[in-house]
Amino acid sequence: MDGLKKISYSQYALWKQCPYQWKLQYVDGIRDFTDSIHTLFGTSMHEVIQTFLHVMYTETAKKAESLDLEDLLRVRMKKNFESAVKQNGGEMFCTEKDMVEFYVHGTEILNFLKKKRGQYFSKKGYELLGIEVKLDYDLPNNLKFIGYLDVVIKDTVRNVIKIYDIKTSTMGWNKYVKADSNKTDQLLLYKQFYAKQYDHPVDKVEIEYFILKRKLYENLDYPQKRVQKFVPANGKPSINKVVARLDNFLKECFTSEGEYNVEHTYSKEASKKNCRFCDFNQTELCDAGVKA
Repeated sequence: MDGLKKISYSQYALWKQCPYQWKLQYVDGIRDFTDSIHTLFGTSMHEVIQTFLHVMYTETAKKAESLDLEDLLRVRMKKNFESAVKQNGGEMFCTEKDMVEFYVHGTEILNFLKKKRGQYFSKKGYELLGIEVKLDYDLPNNLKFIGYLDVVIKDTVRNVIKIYDIKTSTMGWNKYVKADSNKTDQLLLYKQFYAKQYDHPVDKVEIEYFILKRKLYENLDYPQKRVQKFVPANGKPSINKVVARLDNFLKECFTSEGEYNVEHTYSKEASKKNCRFCDFNQTELCDAGVKA
């Protein structure tokens, strides 16, 4: 059905963090320039690793390991930088020094992954179902959930679908990040909607965050990995809680016809954590902001 209002995980996560910021962006349509070296790096690393895995699963592991990943990263970062600057009227969002620093970190991650590939991805008994697999799931009240799954692989022996979400991080996820539902809700919703959209048993869908660490701790006596794997609790109770939170979002922010609820008074969840990267903090648009 055409004309359905599309919502994404990032939209839900923004509301969950601060309903008023969500209202400014989506109801009022106010958006500021938000590109950064972090988003540029994250996008570029996604593309390189997805290319590596696509070649590995559709051709051979040997061919994938022969790819010049460092050059591919350089090309992707340059192209993504030029595209972002052009889209934002020539406004620069990072320095050449930033680009070099993040590129070097990226090459270190890619070299680690190429050497240790077998610890993370195997070909025997596995099939690549897709890269950037689209979720297109109808919700109540003329709404549609749209998402893109970074990597989807099938364990053909167990008939299990594995959904990977690639994240870039400075030094990995600590226990506080792992406990943050704004991080973990994403794959739980993806698991639920993938199972429904593709008619696959939800208990036969597994999820994993594939976290790429730009930096390592110094002066440690043991070897450190550039890749961190994290599987959040994703049984039925966990999924039900996330679905209930999403339902609250839909009820608060949309009418029964699927339009934005312009009558609602959206709360301002001011805190150092929430306001730190908010485009509206300390502006005339928000009088509740906290200085970061």
